Amino acid sequence: MGNVKTDLFYTEMPSVGVGINDLLAQEDLFFKVPPDWHIVITDIKNSTRAVQNGQHKEVNFLATGSIVAVLNIAEKMKVDVPFFFGGDGATFIVPPLIFAPVMGALSLYRVNSLTNFDLEIRTGTITVSRVYQEGYELRISKYNRSSFFSIPVVLGTGLDYAEKLIKAEDYESGEFLSEENELDLSGMQCRWDRIAPPENQQEVVSLLVVAAKGVSQSAVLRKVMLKIEEIYGDPLQRQPISIPKLRLQTTFNSLKTELLAKLGKFDWLEIIKAQLVSIYGFIYFRTLKGKRYLEKLIEMSDTLVLDGKINTVISGTVLQRQKLENLLSQMESSGEIFFGLHSSNASVMSCYVRNMDDGHIHFVDGAEGGYTQASKILKRKLIHL
Repeated sequence: MGNVKTDLFYTEMPSVGVGINDLLAQEDLFFKVPPDWHIVITDIKNSTRAVQNGQHKEVNFLATGSIVAVLNIAEKMKVDVPFFFGGDGATFIVPPLIFAPVMGALSLYRVNSLTNFDLEIRTGTITVSRVYQEGYELRISKYNRSSFFSIPVVLGTGLDYAEKLIKAEDYESGEFLSEENELDLSGMQCRWDRIAPPENQQEVVSLLVVAAKGVSQSAVLRKVMLKIEEIYGDPLQRQPISIPKLRLQTTFNSLKTELLAKLGKFDWLEIIKAQLVSIYGFIYFRTLKGKRYLEKLIEMSDTLVLDGKINTVISGTVLQRQKLENLLSQMESSGEIFFGLHSSNASVMSCYVRNMDDGHIHFVDGAEGGYTQASKILKRKLIHL
């Protein structure tokens, strides 16, 4: 059993209502993560090859599933958990209270994914105390994006250090056994087709930016966010998801993917139920309540992740992207940042829907594995550092 005071560290943290650029300018709004917490990272092995082989939808969906598995445990235990979607995996900072159940669930999920999709989800973990012992920093704030949706924002390179350690060839994850026989992946959904950019926009950009060593991380990330805003406009203007472009998918293969990931087996009855729910969706989203859900879906689309670096999916024109690339290249040449960028003609979205009111989150990536492709470019730049 964890220490109640530290277990509720993030749950009781007040949400900050200032804009993201103002938040990055106020480091006093960030708090040191308790040393007895754990960093947990999931990662799909050989995800780049899987994306190249056309499995980008499966990669995204399985990454989402690892988040759903953790959030369902956190919900039952009444704690909030900071999490960060990465396209081909996820990062969590979890309190001692739920660490063992989380690792057990992810162990079950690994077997499920390997059996049904021939994709291996690796899970690794280190303690926050080790991050501090090695001289790295890990501070967090809770950014209030709307009245009902907040996201964690991290400063420091602690998560980057953890990722390098866990993804190293010689890392040994150890065995974690689950006390449960079945995974709880309730709420995990993959009901939306590829989503074209909003009207008058041409493409979707997946962007990763890290601050170079020796520069002020918060100042540089803030500078990049201001450049994005200057070129693309505010978050609503650069939002890649728009209601007119949403299309429900009811194909057998898409529903089969969702159910195999959730149930670990093929079930005709569940397929039929899922198809009926999708058909009902066409009617529901035309009702007043359904329209409100879609409006909240846009607000609760996870298009910006700040885990010590910038991970964002934005939409705009080719001209805007070229302007952004030129500015980022100048910052890279001057030793301020490193970046990876991938553009595509659509975005993809997988969802966690606990309820149809405020309990839903929507994970967005560029089509064809946008984050994975951007990460490949970034890693090539960082490999000799």
